Amino acid sequence: MGINLTNFLSSKSKNKRMMEFQDLDHIDGVSISTVSANLYENPRDDLVMFYFRDGANNASVYTQSKIISENIKWNLKHKCKKVFSLLVNTRNANCFTGKQGYKGLEKISEIISQKLTEKQKTDEDVPKKIKSKEIMFGCTGTIGEMFPEEKIISKISDLVNKIKYTQNKYIWVKAALGIMTTDTQPKMAMEECNIGNSLVKIYGIAKGSGMIQPNMATTLGYIFTDADIPNDVLKKLLKKNISTTFNAITCDSDTSTNDMVSIFSTGKKKHSKIKNINDEKIQEFDVALNKVLLNLAKRVVADGEGASKFITIKVKNCKKENDAKRIAFSIANSPLVKTAIAGEDPNWGRIVMAIGKAGVLINIDKLSIKFGENYIFQNGKININYNENETADYMKNDNIFIEIDISNGFKNFTAYTMDLSKKYIEINADYRS
Repeated sequence: MGINLTNFLSSKSKNKRMMEFQDLDHIDGVSISTVSANLYENPRDDLVMFYFRDGANNASVYTQSKIISENIKWNLKHKCKKVFSLLVNTRNANCFTGKQGYKGLEKISEIISQKLTEKQKTDEDVPKKIKSKEIMFGCTGTIGEMFPEEKIISKISDLVNKIKYTQNKYIWVKAALGIMTTDTQPKMAMEECNIGNSLVKIYGIAKGSGMIQPNMATTLGYIFTDADIPNDVLKKLLKKNISTTFNAITCDSDTSTNDMVSIFSTGKKKHSKIKNINDEKIQEFDVALNKVLLNLAKRVVADGEGASKFITIKVKNCKKENDAKRIAFSIANSPLVKTAIAGEDPNWGRIVMAIGKAGVLINIDKLSIKFGENYIFQNGKININYNENETADYMKNDNIFIEIDISNGFKNFTAYTMDLSKKYIEINADYRS
């Protein structure tokens, strides 16, 4: 069955740099399978299974929305030291589906555990009995529609039969395409680093294009490593690095009911034991994990619904990091700022407006604003050398950098967003059509 090429081939994104993908290849302990369960009208992969034949340590962060999907309820209830499979479906969020949605997951997990236990008996010298609670779920798509459990159940045998023990770039691309909804581009990233004398891999895929405003993480993001890291350390590493990556992006200020970012550690790479997050041996891994998460987070923004501009907003020299974050997101979420940038208009007055409404006490006489290298506002006054035409030319770029200097402290925060175009309205007006 075909991969999800429909959105990919129709992409009108100007940011072609984000269309380049690293060469994700084999990572020990992770197996991937994709099929079509006919969840869409067009035949495309819409069901993706990740199988950990020896189990994987894991940690996740989830949406802080007060309304959450049934799959997140399942994952929160069944926390296991090791999980053996992650199943992700698109087209249906399994949210506001009540008992039917949750019971659907119960049925599916039972069948997956049975099929994978049979596979263990066939493939492993010491087969394991896999339990239903050792299965995790990711769901994405429309809220409030009946969960298509029967369609999914009908394809579980195919999924298990198609499991590939050796991965390559094509298989990773299929997985990244298989979890897309309104995305126009698959999102993948990788890094390698050392733990002691051992070279370890960190691979990641994500999906997300709309309903993107973090409040823990956002969208769906799945990270895989062959390192051997205990669950408690994974959890701390993930929470630490989410704050400057997935928690630093916004497309439309809307937090989803289904947001989750998970990391899975297969333990296949042998290295010195990691005792805690302060262990010096984990420092390179910490940095590499941040790079993977930030790479994926930026790809989500660059592929924002209808986006033609990728916007970086750096707010620096605040008293508190939270002040810098509030100002950055006030600018990033302003429809007036985002539409001005879509129109390539250097309307810096809208930036001033967004700074003011953030509720952070500032000294205007110290405030400075830059678009790229163009100083517009400096020390509370219009820059004497400000040139409107030069700045208007800068706004024609695909990547826009805005820097705000508050000059009352030493704390910084950088947010990433996209413009708000006519295409955004078209996409969301036709979303369920």
